[in-house]
Amino acid sequence: MSGHSKWSTIKRKKEKTDNARAKIFTKIGREIAVIVREGGPDPANNSKLKDAIAKAKANNVPNDNIERIIKKAAGEGGGANYETIVYEGYGPKGIAVVVEALTDNRNRTAGDVRHYFDKFGGKMGQSGSVAFMFEKQGQILIEAEGIDEEKLMEDALEAGATDFLTDEGIFDIRTDQYDCGAVSTDLSEKGYTFLSAEVAYIPSTYTSLEDPEDIKNMSRMLEMFEDNDDIQGVWHNWENAE
Repeated sequence: MSGHSKWSTIKRKKEKTDNARAKIFTKIGREIAVIVREGGPDPANNSKLKDAIAKAKANNVPNDNIERIIKKAAGEGGGANYETIVYEGYGPKGIAVVVEALTDNRNRTAGDVRHYFDKFGGKMGQSGSVAFMFEKQGQILIEAEGIDEEKLMEDALEAGATDFLTDEGIFDIRTDQYDCGAVSTDLSEKGYTFLSAEVAYIPSTYTSLEDPEDIKNMSRMLEMFEDNDDIQGVWHNWENAE
């Protein structure tokens, strides 16, 4: 059951500045609001909301903020018409990239995404061009320091986790994509805190970059995606991510 994860998929999550964290709060707030309007304000009857709340808590969004967003969204009759769109493409040397957006203007967002791919030596692909190289799974990341690995593994499996991985001081707990919220809630109630908890696109294979220019371009591309307010998540199979 225990194995090794890929630190490259985790490293960037630990290096969020205060500015980036504020942007994450905004993005998660938008995601929660849309989910509430689509499926209702009760996480017991809205599994997507349960997942979004777990993601918010993992990113240290205060409970008061979460409750305020849910109440506001539940009371809104209109609001912007957001839709989720998944874009696929390639970074330098064919690195596979999946970009998930939540946007009220698909033309604007598609233009931005295409620009970032083109600007940094990549190319936007068609739907299905790289998605087959990823599997959607729940992913809960916990810093290992001060944590009993065997106890955490036992607790995670009891909560419904499907796999338990370790890498460079991080425990990487995997779940079925529909169980992430339930498993993270269970672990949170047992006192664990998370680096992140979300449904992620996990690559089946990884690709390395050796050329310094390719590495620079790939890093800048990821930064541009993460800075865009419409982009909710970016996943890739770059093995030696900076």
